[in-house]
Parts: sequence; C-alpha cells; structure tokens
Amino acid sequence: MSGQPGMAADIGPDDAERDAALLAALPHVPRLGWTIEAVRAGLVGSGGMAEDAAMLFPDGAGEVVEAFITCADRWMAADAAAFDMTGLRTPGRVRAVIALRLARLRPHREAVRLAAGFLALPAQSRRALRITGRTVDTIWHAAGEALEDGSRLTKRPILAMVYASTLLVWLRDTTPDDTVTLAFLDRRLGDVGRIGKWRAAAEKKLGNILCRKTSQA
Repeated sequence: MSGQPGMAADIGPDDAERDAALLAALPHVPRLGWTIEAVRAGLVGSGGMAEDAAMLFPDGAGEVVEAFITCADRWMAADAAAFDMTGLRTPGRVRAVIALRLARLRPHREAVRLAAGFLALPAQSRRALRITGRTVDTIWHAAGEALEDGSRLTKRPILAMVYASTLLVWLRDTTPDDTVTLAFLDRRLGDVGRIGKWRAAAEKKLGNILCRKTSQA
C-alpha cells in the first residue's frame, strides 16, 4: 500500500467462533432478522448447538449486529491490505477501500439493510455512533491515513457522511459490480484534493472558533 501507515483502528478481536456463528446465521437473517433466533438457526444448521447462541452473544440482537459490522471491518481491512494501491492518492485509496467493502458485502445486501434499519432505531443511537466511528477509522487506516486527535474532528464526519450516503445508494443498487454506487461515490469524493480541502476549511473554521473563545475568556 502506498502512503504512510495510519493509526491502527480498534476493530475488535478476531474471534473465530463468533465469526463462524455469524456466517452461519447470515442465510437466516432475511427471514428472522438480526436476532438470537437467527444465530440459533445458523448454529443448528452448521452442526452446532442452539444454546451456544446466548453464550456467544449475551447482550442479544444489538451485539449480533455490532459483531457483524465489526467482522465486516476486519474483512475490509484484510482485503485492503492485499490490494495494490501504489500510485493512488487519498481519494483514490478511500474509494478503493469502500469499493472492496461493498464488494465483500454484496452477497449479504439484505443483511446489511436490516442491520442499518436496526441501528436507525432511537434506542440504538449510541451503538450506531460507536459502530460508525469505528468503521470510518478503519477505512482511513486501511487507506493509509493517520487519524491524529485533531484530525478526528474533521476526517471522521467528512468520511462518515460520504460512506453513509454511499451505503444508502448501494442498498438500492441493482447494477452489476455496484456501478451506480461507485459512480455516486466518485462524485462524492470529487477530485483528488477535495477531502484535503474540506478538512483544511473545517480546521480553519474550528481554529477561528477556538481563537474567539480564547480571546473572550
């Protein structure tokens, strides 16, 4: 991968047993939703024991959804690490990482749709923010970008908006190879320096606000 390595994103441990249970549950999610019942069905179908579902995911459906998205983050990071990004600048690397994520999730589009709907519930707002922040950090890291404390204030919301809007398009995209989605993503990312310009403008605005508050103190 070209560029400087970014700060390692905290995307959770690689738990083979939980990952296996999630993969087994995925075919059942369109019918049963993101529920412990789907995990039980997956375990039974793969030769496991239904009662293990509660042990693997003691906090219920929310934990199952979060584990799925964390697993998707790890898949994305691994796929990006194996992808040659030589010669690509930041927008191109970000685009490649998101495209790899969507390609990996394409067979599970309905599961992603249901996960997004679950996280849109008011009761899941904190979990949704935590998950989105972790996914965005992972995208930046996989693209070879460091996230210093100050840059998190600007990089996170910028990419969160780009990724969230792209995901909404992808959920409705029926074209081969996500053609419509990637064209939309290209438009959102704009030219090769756009993210840097958004960041610089936001940091300048934040700096002006902090300066005004300091002078008023």
